[in-house]
Amino acid sequence: MLVWLGMLALMIGSFWKVFVKAGQPGWAAIVPIYNLIVLIQISGRPLWFIVLFFIPVANLIAIILIMIHVAKNFGKGPGFGLGLAFLGIIFFPILAFGDAQYNPQA
Repeated sequence: MLVWLGMLALMIGSFWKVFVKAGQPGWAAIVPIYNLIVLIQISGRPLWFIVLFFIPVANLIAIILIMIHVAKNFGKGPGFGLGLAFLGIIFFPILAFGDAQYNPQA
């Protein structure tokens, strides 16, 4: 249980830091549906993507696309975005505590 709590704290802290780097409120990391909305805004995708999270299979494709665009907005490649989608416990702390800067694409 301590390992699980440690991983949870690491992910909350990582999301918090990524949100702050992107100019969003850090507390949004702990609010359930709102954190997805903020993540969509950081990715630059349209807000209607939130609907895709409630459709089975489409939610997997949506999260992959969103994570790839989040990675691009932080100056990382699509491989890093796939890492965010599938191995978030490793890649989100790298994004949060690394030197990546948020630079939304025009």
